Amino acid sequence: MFPSRLELCHRGKDLFFEQLSGNLVQGLVLGSVYGMATMGLSLIFGVLQVVNVGHGAFIMVGAFTALVLFQGLGIPPIVAIPASLVIGMLLGMVFYYGAVKPLVSPSGTGIRKIGRKKFGMAVGGFLVVMVFMRILSVILDLNIAFSIFLAIILMYSFLVYVYGGRRQEKGPELATLLVTFSFGVILEEVAKQIFTSEARGYNWDIGKLDLGFTVLPWTKILASTGSLAVAVLLYLWFNKTRAGMAMRSVVEDNVGARVCGVNVDWQYALSFSLGIGLTVTSGVLLTMFIPVGINPYMGGGYTLKAFVIAVLGGLASPYGAFFGGIVFGLLENGSYTLLAAIPGGEPFALTRFFSFVMLLVILLIRPTGLLKGRGWKG
Repeated sequence: MFPSRLELCHRGKDLFFEQLSGNLVQGLVLGSVYGMATMGLSLIFGVLQVVNVGHGAFIMVGAFTALVLFQGLGIPPIVAIPASLVIGMLLGMVFYYGAVKPLVSPSGTGIRKIGRKKFGMAVGGFLVVMVFMRILSVILDLNIAFSIFLAIILMYSFLVYVYGGRRQEKGPELATLLVTFSFGVILEEVAKQIFTSEARGYNWDIGKLDLGFTVLPWTKILASTGSLAVAVLLYLWFNKTRAGMAMRSVVEDNVGARVCGVNVDWQYALSFSLGIGLTVTSGVLLTMFIPVGINPYMGGGYTLKAFVIAVLGGLASPYGAFFGGIVFGLLENGSYTLLAAIPGGEPFALTRFFSFVMLLVILLIRPTGLLKGRGWKG
């Protein structure tokens, strides 16, 4: 006996709500990682008022960190989190003292004037490095030679920049955008020379959790748990430790904090380093969701999402960024079920469109983000 039209309607409705529930759970799990990936962006802007346009490139660094540690040393991605945080913080320190500090700190070092002697030494050193590069390209593989050449040039430029002179004024705000954009380009091209532009991936299967209406791999659950743990630790650090409260004081009044004895320059360096460290760590966690497609140019889409999430949660609030990521994940995955019900529609293509429309609606209602007025107080 064939089922009646009413029974078919009820079955279709049950299937729709089952798919919707499953996608919302998946969105909740993914959204927590989105939020964690955006916390670094919001942290840097909140303290230094610097917009990190190269945000996605640092996520790419984290993805390759997970790939190299897993394939080369057999270290699971969840265990690679401390290593990725250290790598990210070291990168942050190098980039901050090498290029960001002279633009955001009045006491920063930078080239004011280079005499003829120093200029001649710089040109001579560059020519020596070029000859060295030519010799290496004959002896070694071209990619390896290029990587060594680039490292030497960066180090040499850094030394010339730091010891070339001093200046006392801040750089224009647009300069920080160009500098962070340059960070992204440099990282992408270095990664391309080392790993090529071919997409890579790894397979770390530790089982799945069957919830009845959806199936969650344990890798995704661990990634979400790791993101939540990092967010909680960051909250406790900002609110329960002297170092964290010192950074908050710089956010609220850097002049007053300096008068009270807070080393503002160090807080700038630490916040930038920590923000980059969080971003690189999020790259490791994101590969636990999508362990394939790891390539030097994978960060562009994540940069766009991070800016949307940061604005949604309050651009200067790391906590708002975390909750904004959860909201964005729910919108992105929940809308897929709704859009899939449209005949002839392409849900994957329309999902981002729907998410951005909902974002505009939310911002029209609450222009300052989800955590209006709460800032760094949690």
